Amino acid sequence: MRLITVEDPADPRMADYVALTDTRLRRIVEPAQGLFIAEGEAVIRRAVVAGYRMRSVLLSRRWLPGLTDLLEAFDGPVLVGEEALLESVTGFAVHRGALASMHRRPLPRPEELLEGATRVAILEAIVNPTNVGAIFRAAAALGVDAVLLDPRCCDPLYRRSVKVSMGAVFAIPYARLDAWPSGLDAVHAAGLTLLALTPGPDAVPIDALGGAETARCALLLGTEGEGLSLAALSAADRLVRIPMSGGVDSLNVGAAAAVAFWAVRPASGPR
Repeated sequence: MRLITVEDPADPRMADYVALTDTRLRRIVEPAQGLFIAEGEAVIRRAVVAGYRMRSVLLSRRWLPGLTDLLEAFDGPVLVGEEALLESVTGFAVHRGALASMHRRPLPRPEELLEGATRVAILEAIVNPTNVGAIFRAAAALGVDAVLLDPRCCDPLYRRSVKVSMGAVFAIPYARLDAWPSGLDAVHAAGLTLLALTPGPDAVPIDALGGAETARCALLLGTEGEGLSLAALSAADRLVRIPMSGGVDSLNVGAAAAVAFWAVRPASGPR
């Protein structure tokens, strides 16, 4: 373990952790530099188990004992500083005590993920990292094989997405559809039924679908408020909705995704 005490907020060895609350900056910097930030002991461990390599670790001294076993095998810098220093660098109180800068991995091609998949989630223009993290967590829990993202979707490896998903973003393979909505042609070519989730009046209740329509399917989910674009809806094989009561017309997209994943689960799926 290469333990380094840091005392100066301008120390260049902490550059990966600067201004973590600046969403616009981090969305540019992190992919460009091939890194992402894992927050908290549990998430860091899950990232390592999933095969992601650490670049460095930044933590307060009182959190060091809990990570000693992991860090003993790490030959990169382990930066230790006072909690006030960590907050001045990152822009927030690091309550979970530890941050790790991790190396990204190349994304697979969508066709690779679609081959043999039976349940896929496709996200259009979901830019809220909390919602993206919630969808990945539900996908991991409810047997979804892969997630495809349109070009505008939030980065699943953004710190907030990773945190909300509790590391589930490491368990579910994902890819970008660089062309939209023409990229959906790959879903049809793979033989999956494309189901667009919408509260629209023309949509059928999702629990009324037949087994043939859900045997191999992809659930298309849109952003809060606007929902799916007309182009995405037009590309779908079926429009489906979650039946509502109590005067509620729709759910948060994270909650809606979980309900929809459950509704199309295979007979041998989670119970």
